[in-house]
Amino acid sequence: MSIHPTAVIDDAVKLGENVEIGPYSIIGRGVEIGAGTVIGPHVVINGPTKIGSDNHIFQFASIGEVPQDKKFHGENSLLEIGDRNHIREFVTINRGTEDGGGITKIGSDNWLMAYIHVAHDCIVGNNVIFSNGTSLAGHVTVDDHAILGGFTLVHQFCHIGSYAFCGMGSAVSKDVPPYVIVNGNPSHPHGLNQEGLKRRGFSKESLKCLRDAYKLVYRSGLIMEEAMPKLEQLATSCQEVVYFIDFIKGSTRGIIR
Repeated sequence: MSIHPTAVIDDAVKLGENVEIGPYSIIGRGVEIGAGTVIGPHVVINGPTKIGSDNHIFQFASIGEVPQDKKFHGENSLLEIGDRNHIREFVTINRGTEDGGGITKIGSDNWLMAYIHVAHDCIVGNNVIFSNGTSLAGHVTVDDHAILGGFTLVHQFCHIGSYAFCGMGSAVSKDVPPYVIVNGNPSHPHGLNQEGLKRRGFSKESLKCLRDAYKLVYRSGLIMEEAMPKLEQLATSCQEVVYFIDFIKGSTRGIIR
């Protein structure tokens, strides 16, 4: 374990093996940090916050601070961060609120680049990439393997599906279905994320099914009630389309179309 003598650490903090904490960092009460995690200089972490193993949190990040929500009045809430995340300079991640379930949660193996903001009650999956300047408002859900380009802004309560791609400067105010590329302000669909899916090992057969599903939703001229039976027929031979359908049916804000 390596803790710089200028770091300020509450007596109740729980540290795993081989944790490193850099100069002038402040670790408050209620914080747990897993083995092998590296905390850079001038980082502030407040609790209750639980951070897993082998993360790297860079200088000037603010982790586990109280929500930017006027309805928050000091009730118990939590931030949980998984393993092997890279959290870069000036990232801010707030704890949850009582109205949002009391927890903000970040999964594992994620890249959060500089100047990212993750607001209260957000749920972020695994293997996501948030490019510089991305901001999530409260109660946003981002599923596994999604990529948000630089300065993407996501409205509260939106849901971004797995393998979705939001282009640079996207303003997202509705749900983004899995596998889909969106871009613009306001965001509009720009096709299937085919290159990203190929890199993740999707088969030619799955890609064809997903292209057909995309065309039914976005290019057929059918309303969703008309497209859904055809999508369900596609899903009988393609599990990826099942997730696509489930996402659409579960959308509360409506999907970007």
